[in-house]
Amino acid sequence: MRMLLDIFGQTLRTLWAHKLRSFLTMFGIAWGVGSLLLLAGVGEGFRNGNRRQLETFGKNIIFFYGGRAPAFEGSFTSMKWFNLTYDDYLAIRNESTLAINIAPLIARDDIRAVSDYTSTNGQVSGVPPVFSQVRTIPLQVGRWINDEDNDQRRRVCVLGREMTRNLFPGRPAVGNTILLNGVHFEVIGMLSMIGNEEQNSTNIRIFVPFNTMRELFPLKGDNSKEGNAISFINYQPRTFDENEAAKDELHRIVARNHGGFDPKGKDIWEEWDTVKNQKTMGKIFTAMDWFLGGVGLITLALGAIGIINIMLVAVTERTREIGLRKALGATTRNILFQFFLEGAFLTLLSGALGVGAAMLIVRLLSGVNLPQGFDTPRIVPLSAIAAVLSLALAGITAGLYPARKAAMLEPVEALRQE
Repeated sequence: MRMLLDIFGQTLRTLWAHKLRSFLTMFGIAWGVGSLLLLAGVGEGFRNGNRRQLETFGKNIIFFYGGRAPAFEGSFTSMKWFNLTYDDYLAIRNESTLAINIAPLIARDDIRAVSDYTSTNGQVSGVPPVFSQVRTIPLQVGRWINDEDNDQRRRVCVLGREMTRNLFPGRPAVGNTILLNGVHFEVIGMLSMIGNEEQNSTNIRIFVPFNTMRELFPLKGDNSKEGNAISFINYQPRTFDENEAAKDELHRIVARNHGGFDPKGKDIWEEWDTVKNQKTMGKIFTAMDWFLGGVGLITLALGAIGIINIMLVAVTERTREIGLRKALGATTRNILFQFFLEGAFLTLLSGALGVGAAMLIVRLLSGVNLPQGFDTPRIVPLSAIAAVLSLALAGITAGLYPARKAAMLEPVEALRQE
């Protein structure tokens, strides 16, 4: 123990004797470690922010709107838009094996909503109870639509956060009633804010049971003459990697219901696949991680070059000291252990300072309002450990190799070195 303390004291005295050189080396190491961690953390922040932004709509969700079918059989140039229908939904629900939590939706923006305090043009959506399992529906007060509401066509509704503010400014909404085109609806629930109010239409919507919507407010327009049309279908693939197969399955079912056209035709289907978006963005962020990591590694390599240089110079300058110590009885093992301790101490202290600086910057950024879709950079522990250990290995190797050569010299030869 006494010997270890003596060696450690000698290490500190040596570093202090060359303060500027030691400081510059430690700064280079700390800068390299901190830069690598921050660059890797920025990539993780981008990835997490994008994933969180998509999940404000729902997790692994696909929006299926309908498509364009040939105007007559065999035509490849004349296409006519068609809406999805309730019959399409029933066929998908009964036949699909790759789609789960299938939720049809009827959406209208021309319905007048009136409360005891104000009125507005309500964006009203008719949805089944399963809708809350597909989309992000965070209830703040009250309850969500249930099977009894839908089966019995009850006139109940759930308000988005901004719609609640519009219809009931500063007043409780749950338990009160509103008029939708003159029809009384009881408010049974109110949602929390989802994302930014202008970024998510759920905040400004009124949700009513799907069957109630079909009965009172069916879709209008040329493609909705039978009152059977729906706006779109939300669903989730059975697994994350089966999104394309699930879409192909639904395309086949709907194409058969609308005249039996080829479902693989070009530019037929209108849909938004958040799973596909996540996979695409994942590839982009992986490439970004490689790029940022490469830049960080270059910076880290510069720090490694710095510590290798200082250890080589330190050993060369102290060859006479090594010879003197050997003449006084020091063993090769004692000499190697001192240089091992110097290299390890220098790199571990510098690495710890770099990690601490990176963590401080991340902590300061946590209080900054970042753009939508970006999260605060996150320190990746594996990157920190790998960076510090690689630098420690470089420093120790750079010190031990010349120190061993010097220690193997005869004391007289070592003392002759200039």
